[in-house]
Amino acid sequence: MSSINTISIDKLARLIGTPKCPAIIDVRTDDDYETNPRLIPGSVRRPYAEVTAWAQEFTGRNAIVVCQKGLKLGQGVAAWLRHFGIPTDSLEGGTVAWAQAGLPMVPEAKLPSRNPQGQTVWVTRSRPKIDRIACPWLIRRFVDPRAVFLFVTPSEVEGVAKHFGAVPFDIEGEDVFWSHRGELCTFDVMVEEFGLGTEPLKRLALIVRGADTARLDLAPEAPGLLAASLGLSRMYSDDLAQLEAGLALYDAFYRWCRDATDETHNWPSKKAGA
Repeated sequence: MSSINTISIDKLARLIGTPKCPAIIDVRTDDDYETNPRLIPGSVRRPYAEVTAWAQEFTGRNAIVVCQKGLKLGQGVAAWLRHFGIPTDSLEGGTVAWAQAGLPMVPEAKLPSRNPQGQTVWVTRSRPKIDRIACPWLIRRFVDPRAVFLFVTPSEVEGVAKHFGAVPFDIEGEDVFWSHRGELCTFDVMVEEFGLGTEPLKRLALIVRGADTARLDLAPEAPGLLAASLGLSRMYSDDLAQLEAGLALYDAFYRWCRDATDETHNWPSKKAGA
């Protein structure tokens, strides 16, 4: 059981991927980080010694601080954040316990560079349907909660990427890393490359692949995702408004994949003697 002002790795693992997950702040020293240059999904790095300078960035949010072992650095930074009125816990056991539990971590080498505001910036084709909503959902929930997504005319994606420091995704091109590979859709690729291959996300990836590549036989839920996605694309003319609505759709599919695959709807119930 977690003590006061700490959180267990099991509890944090249940929060990650949900829209109400607290801000996760990695304060490991550079030396400690270099021994394991991977991040707990959705976390950001901040220097522990400069906490008084960056603390206000998290005002209005709950936070969880992560260090290497859950000791002095994590608990000290968490205490400072609470001093600034930010409800904060430290992670029990730190990244060492998280890694020993076999929980997913995002490799630094696969993360795009960030803009001066600390955000990753991505660009893709306008009028998204499935992959171009599913991938932003994955990034926002598991990679960078503050990621920026630019939707532009298909022919201009690569030019916008070059001139605005954005990462292109889900477009054709020999030099495009984040796109379809063989039978895999872009969502599959991101799950694999970001080290997020948990059972719920692999289940969701199969549904997305079936809906996105017209192989609706891959998963019974794929036709439903396709129908809902096409419906959203007709409801919204603004791509960013559609993205916001689509995040809730994928939140629901993810929670079903994680928590409710064995649950059935049993109404009307069969009456005795019927």
